[in-house]
Amino acid sequence: MFENLQERLGKTLKNISGRGRLTEDNIKDTLREVRMAFLEADVALPVVRDFVKQVKERAVGVEVTKSLSPGQVFIKIVREELEKAMGEANEELSLNAQPPAVVMVAGLQGAGKTTSVAKLAKFLKERKKKSVLVVSADVYRPAAIKQLETLAAEVDVDFFPSDISQKPVDIATAAISHAKKKFIDVVLVDTAGRLHVDSNMMDEIKDLHKAINPIETLFVVDAMTGQDAANTAKAFDEALPLTGVILTKTDGDARGGAALSIRHITGKPIKFMGVGERTDALEPFHPDRIASRILGMGDVLSLIEEVEMKVDKEQAARVAEKVFKGAGFTLDDFADQLKQMKSMGGMMSMLDKLPGMSNLPDTVKGQMGDKTFIQMEAIISSMTKKERARPEIIKGSRKKRIAAGSGTQVQEINKLLKQFTQMQKMMKKMKGKGGMTKMMRGMKGMLPPGMMGGGGPKF
Repeated sequence: MFENLQERLGKTLKNISGRGRLTEDNIKDTLREVRMAFLEADVALPVVRDFVKQVKERAVGVEVTKSLSPGQVFIKIVREELEKAMGEANEELSLNAQPPAVVMVAGLQGAGKTTSVAKLAKFLKERKKKSVLVVSADVYRPAAIKQLETLAAEVDVDFFPSDISQKPVDIATAAISHAKKKFIDVVLVDTAGRLHVDSNMMDEIKDLHKAINPIETLFVVDAMTGQDAANTAKAFDEALPLTGVILTKTDGDARGGAALSIRHITGKPIKFMGVGERTDALEPFHPDRIASRILGMGDVLSLIEEVEMKVDKEQAARVAEKVFKGAGFTLDDFADQLKQMKSMGGMMSMLDKLPGMSNLPDTVKGQMGDKTFIQMEAIISSMTKKERARPEIIKGSRKKRIAAGSGTQVQEINKLLKQFTQMQKMMKKMKGKGGMTKMMRGMKGMLPPGMMGGGGPKF
């Protein structure tokens, strides 16, 4: 998300430099470019106006200290105003209620409500250590009930059965009653997709809300609809007392208009964002971290949290111990690393959270996509056990067989073997005194300029 805005702002903010003071004249052009960048990102006009006004008021006349350049001062102001526009801090779900805490999920058709309910259930179970029951009150789409049942089994949470012949209020109240008897912490109620202009459907959800009195009412909205997402959320909020928003499909949205507009227009916080199709692809929304990403400064905190949560530490420790003992780094180890990266959303998802990644050429980005990872896994899977342990034996005829088995070309086999050899050399450098420093130097030589050692954006 935010690729277009990140690129445009990056170019724009480079223009402010070498001034001893920020004046209205020397920031006028930059502010005009910032305004255009926001409008192109489909940010709502009132948000753009307020943002530019606030930045201008704070920036004009600010003295630049010896330790900061005008560009750095300006970026600091822009970053703080971005955070303010999106809500300043992450707002967690309020679950401090007599169990079960009831969370109702509403939204338009096709916004990703049912998937979001499953993702939220997994998040609460794994990260908040809560017992969760999910129930579908969508009596208009029989497939929705079956879909939620399937997803509940996948994320290993309780599912309360329902039927299209029942009324939504009866379904939800029965589920909550069941949860009380079973001492379940949280009940997630999935509702039917509806338009805010459909008065009958809106009356139905108002009645449901009144009957179950949820502690959280979350509105699920598609990020790709831009500022319309904010307007839809506002219309729903006028009918229902929303407590927050889940922004879905952010991985397919290069603009970011929804994220920057929702808080300003609705006054409601974005609590989560969906970052992919997997059931673990749900992240708490941190405005400060998102502001850093928009300005190309990365989001290292989120990356650390993801590594802590998704990396198999025992497996990583085994590989490290093996390398330190001089037992070598095999293609099986390489395949395990690829799987771990895949579980974290792939290489690009990780790189997006590192500073300066917006400066990477498109050709480099293209080599780090999910397609490349799938291809590399297929190649290694097509090798024999002996070949994975001793890749030096992989010559002409073996390469042809592996290429045929993995649906690739021989040049792709050569490329993977070259990458593996480079990684093997780096791992060898980890042995002995100062090993980690040597390895980092080796990595620096393999990566594009500016990625390591002062790899942040140069404004």
